[in-house]
Amino acid sequence: MKIELLPNKYLKEDNTFDLESALNLCGKIAGICYSQQGFKTLKDEDEKKTNGRIDRTINNGHHSVYDHIMVNLNIKELPKILAMVLNNEHQYTTSEKSARYTKVEISDEVELYNKWVDIFKEKIKTRYGKDFDDRKCEKLAQENARYLVSVFMPTEMIYSTTIRQINYIVSWMNKYIDNIDENNEFQKNLSSSMKEFIEELKNINVLDERLQKNEKQRSISLFGENTEKRTTHFSDVYSVNYEASFAYFAQAQRHRTLDYEIKIMEDKKYFIPPIIEEDNDLVKEWIEDIKKVKYPQGELILINERGTYENFILKCQERLCTAAQLEICNKTKEILTMYEESLRKENHYLSEDIKKYTKGARCSFPGYNCTEKCLFKEGMNLTRKI
Repeated sequence: MKIELLPNKYLKEDNTFDLESALNLCGKIAGICYSQQGFKTLKDEDEKKTNGRIDRTINNGHHSVYDHIMVNLNIKELPKILAMVLNNEHQYTTSEKSARYTKVEISDEVELYNKWVDIFKEKIKTRYGKDFDDRKCEKLAQENARYLVSVFMPTEMIYSTTIRQINYIVSWMNKYIDNIDENNEFQKNLSSSMKEFIEELKNINVLDERLQKNEKQRSISLFGENTEKRTTHFSDVYSVNYEASFAYFAQAQRHRTLDYEIKIMEDKKYFIPPIIEEDNDLVKEWIEDIKKVKYPQGELILINERGTYENFILKCQERLCTAAQLEICNKTKEILTMYEESLRKENHYLSEDIKKYTKGARCSFPGYNCTEKCLFKEGMNLTRKI
């Protein structure tokens, strides 16, 4: 793994972070709440006063002022699962290399991946050749073949967060590392990746141990301890458990208004792309091939999703679309149906409102104006197989 800082105000000539200057500004900002004259008098105050304020705030847990400074990281050779860990902590902006638009090249499963890219291209052209050009077929084939690639596949991601948050994440990672089951290969591999990630952050000088005390004993939010015990509930707020793939989850967790946690299941099951479901021989071949991969992105995991009704509708507005990956489109439709049925049975005041979103893809939603009309019938009525 390799982490580089993108250009910013606090990038030093040796390409490390000027942590001292960043903390200095935060220390001055911390004085704004009781400064009669405002920030202008703090900019040039005696450095002893600033340093004293830094010591007080950083040691007494008043860390919000350290959210004012962002760090912008280019993380190379980042395991996909570690990207999921980072993307489940809500305070971030991220842009990640996409397996939909780029071909998988660095992976132990390249041969399997390429084999299925070819299979999917043929199946897609046969069924949808009149609807999609070769470029679209290629993208969709790659999107489906990546289910065979391990969640430990290296990717690249631009990741931006605050100096407080990156230090907090390190403290949660350290807690995870200290509590892994040494007999659990997944946890051991993820722990090793976390250690490498932390060492890289040390090398670029963005860590301060004083921001890593974790007095509240918070943990990485991705992995739930009692996920299977959470009850399904649909009202103004909702909670629902379901099974979906790692690849699905990587998309779903990007809805940062919603909360997600996962649990890896002992009974291994796998996502089967609908385009091959009707071909028993291909399904058998798919299962045989995906079982050759340790922790493939197509492995089904238990997911708990929680949030408000309004934010679930926003998810529907994003995912009920031909342009969305099929698994997340179908699963969102399935949850929407469960939500609508539950509200109707309870005679809930939202039962009439939710009906407006059950007519088809998002282009059928009231007030939604699609700027890129696909005119793809199976996509618009949510019956497509790819």
